[in-house]
Amino acid sequence: MPSGRGPYGGTTRKLVLAFDVGTTFSGISYSILDPGQVPEIRGVTRFPAQEKVGGSSKIPTIIYYDKSGKVRAVGAEATRDELQDLIEEEGWVKAEWFKLHMRPKSISGPNSISDIPPLPAGKSVIDIFSDYIRYLYTCAKTYITDSHVTGSKLWASVESNIEYVLTHPNGWEGAQQQQMRRAAVKAGLVPDNDEGHARIRFVTEGEASLHFCIRNGLTTEALKKGGGVLIVDAGGGTIDLSAYGEAPNKKGAFEEIATPQCHLQGSVYVTARAKAFLHDFLKDTKFADDVEAMTTYFDKSAKLTFNSNPLFIKFGSARDRDPKFRIRGGQLTLLGEHVEEFFEPSVSCIVRAIKMQCITARRPVSAVFLVGGFSASEYLFTKLKEAVQPLNIDLCRPDSHLNKAVADGAVSFYLDHSVSVRVSRYIYGTKCCIRYDVNDLEHLARSSSAFLDATEGQLYLPNAFDVILDKDVQVSETQEFRRTYYRSAKDRSDLAEQTAIIHCYRGTGQPHWFENDGLFTNLCTVEADTSAICNSLSPQRSLNSRSSGRPQRYFQIAFDVVLSFGLTELKAQIAWKENGVEKRSPARIVYDVVDVVDDTE
Repeated sequence: MPSGRGPYGGTTRKLVLAFDVGTTFSGISYSILDPGQVPEIRGVTRFPAQEKVGGSSKIPTIIYYDKSGKVRAVGAEATRDELQDLIEEEGWVKAEWFKLHMRPKSISGPNSISDIPPLPAGKSVIDIFSDYIRYLYTCAKTYITDSHVTGSKLWASVESNIEYVLTHPNGWEGAQQQQMRRAAVKAGLVPDNDEGHARIRFVTEGEASLHFCIRNGLTTEALKKGGGVLIVDAGGGTIDLSAYGEAPNKKGAFEEIATPQCHLQGSVYVTARAKAFLHDFLKDTKFADDVEAMTTYFDKSAKLTFNSNPLFIKFGSARDRDPKFRIRGGQLTLLGEHVEEFFEPSVSCIVRAIKMQCITARRPVSAVFLVGGFSASEYLFTKLKEAVQPLNIDLCRPDSHLNKAVADGAVSFYLDHSVSVRVSRYIYGTKCCIRYDVNDLEHLARSSSAFLDATEGQLYLPNAFDVILDKDVQVSETQEFRRTYYRSAKDRSDLAEQTAIIHCYRGTGQPHWFENDGLFTNLCTVEADTSAICNSLSPQRSLNSRSSGRPQRYFQIAFDVVLSFGLTELKAQIAWKENGVEKRSPARIVYDVVDVVDDTE
C-alpha cells in the first residue's frame, strides 16, 4: 500500500468494484470503504466452475447464447467439458473477443478484422458487454457475501452505494466509454440518470497498471535516477504502453511523459497465426479436423512456455502418427523457427513501440515494466529484454499476479489517484467561419467558397479549423483550454441555444481547414441554453453591408468552448456571461459512436 493512502473520509460505508474485462480473461477487484479506516484492495479469487480449489484471479471472457438469445453459460462455466454435447445439440453460439468490436477506427490494423470472431446474430457489442458485466457483478456479490464475516449484512449495507471502475485499452476513447456506460446501465448496475452515470469511472489499462506497480513498490528504485518508467501491458487483444515520471514538487504524484500507445498485437494474434499455419500445414491430411484441438492446446498450454526450442502440441490419441508431418503418438512437433514466426509481428510491434516511447518521452526512461497475461510468455520476455538492453534500460516483470495488475490497479486509481497530469493524444478543436482576408494566399485559394454574412455584411470563409488543445500537451486535471466564438442573428430568439461540435484531428502537422480526408472525427457535441441572456443583447449595426448598401441591425452573442482533458474522460462545456457572471452548460457530452468499427457491415 502506498504511504500516502489515509483513512476513508466519507461518512457512510461504500464499495468500490473494478471490472477488468479483457479480450480473453477478466478479473474483479474491490475495496470496502469504512469511515475512518484505511481502505485495502482485495481481489475476487473464486468463481463458479473453476477447477482449482484456491480459485483464480481471472475467468475466461466467454458467453454462450442459445438460439433464442438467452445467456446459457459464462466465464469458467462456459469451458466445462460436460457442456460440449449440449452446445452442439442445442446450437449454442459463443461470444468471445467481443471487447475488440468496440475498437476505434484509429487503431484498427489490417490484421484485426478477419481474426476477430463475429458477434452472435441479433446481439450488439453493448448487449454482450452488458450480459458479461452483469455476471461479474453477481460473482462479486457472491464472493463478498461468502468471504466476509456477516457477509450478507455487509453486502446489504453497500448495495445501494457502489462505485464502479471500468478499465479499457489506452486507445479507447469517448465513444467506447459511452458504450461501456450504456452497457453498465443496461446491466442494471446503475440507473440511467446523471447520478447513476457519475458512479461509473474509467481508467486506461496502462494507468491502472502503473497504480499496481506503485502499490507494490516496483517503481521506487527506477525513479531514484529522476527518470521515467514505461508500463507495457501485454494483454490478450491489445498492447498498451504508457510512460510516467514523478511530478515535480509533488511527492507521490505522477505525470504522463509521452503520448500513450495502443496496438492490436496481443496474444490472441499469436494464436491466430498459429491456427492459420496449422490449417495450411494439415489441410490435405486426415488431421485437418484436429486443428481446433491443436490450437486450443497451443493457446492454453504451449504458447507461454515456448523458448525457441521445438514445441510439442498434444491432440488425439497415442495411435495418431504420421512422421511426414512430425506427428508421433498423438503429438505434433512444431519447429522453433515456425513458432517464432507466430510471435514475430507482436514482438516487433512492442519493440518499435518501446523505442518510440523512449524517443518521445519528456525525460529518459530508466525501466520498463511488463505486465498483463501475455507477459508470462518466456519467449516474449526474452526477446524484449534483448531489445532494450542496448538502450541501457531495465526490463522488469512482476513475479506475482501478472494478469491481476489491471483490476487491482483500477481500485488503486480510485483510492490513490496518483496520476495528476496526462498528455493530449490528438489535436482537438472545432469548425468555424473566419473573415475573408484578400491578402491571405490560403484565403484567395478558397475564394470560391466565400459567402456574405447576412447580418454583419462581411465576407466569410467556412470550414476553418480552430485548435482548442494541441497534441502532445501535458494537461493537469484542473487545467482548462478555452476559445471564444461569436454567433450573429437578426433575431434575438435565434441565439437562445448554442451548439458546438468538438472535432479530433488524427493526422500530422497543424490543420488550418476542416477537410473530409478521414483524419477528422466528430468527438462530441456540446449544447447550452443561452435563452436567459437573449433579451439583454444589445442590437448592433453592420458597418458595411454589401447586400443592401446600408447598415443592418443584428444581435451577437459571445461564448467560450471549454475543454478539460486532465481526467480520464473528456469534459466539454460552453461558457458565457450573464450580467458579468460566467455561466456554464452542464459538463455533459454526447459521444458520436461513429468512431467505433462496425464489423457487421
